[in-house]
Amino acid sequence: MEFIYTLAFIKRNDEILMINRYKQPWKGMWNGIGGKRLKDESAIDCILREIKEESNIELSISQIHDKGIVTWNDDFQAESSGLHIFFVEVSNDFLYPSPIETDEGILAWKKIDWLSDKDNLGVAYNIPFFIHEIIHDMKKYHYHCVFSGNQLLEVRKTKHE
Repeated sequence: MEFIYTLAFIKRNDEILMINRYKQPWKGMWNGIGGKRLKDESAIDCILREIKEESNIELSISQIHDKGIVTWNDDFQAESSGLHIFFVEVSNDFLYPSPIETDEGILAWKKIDWLSDKDNLGVAYNIPFFIHEIIHDMKKYHYHCVFSGNQLLEVRKTKHE
């Protein structure tokens, strides 16, 4: 499946670089870094470009790990029905001071335990359901999110080829 959106989680120590978004979807909430693919752009090329544009972090393709896809039902308001999801781990001594305000939102390192708390209403609602697998599981998955308006009802996980 090909989707127009990409999303990445960049890990340093026990933190993930997140963005508090200025625009929909997930306006005002913490989410990974990503964006829309350009015409004829691959998902991997898109995420490399989006990371550079949004954070000024330059990565190589070898640092990007494809972790599968996230899809959602029609109740979630977005231009696509899904996205490609990626994981990056930088060295523990990687210097990237935050918070940083950008045109897209505010970038800051957030503790993984904070992001994975399902009662945390400041994080995009589906992230707590898959962040640990994105980080710790080498397999790729398809996470299908079922929404009723802005309320997340469930996340179904299946193996993704």
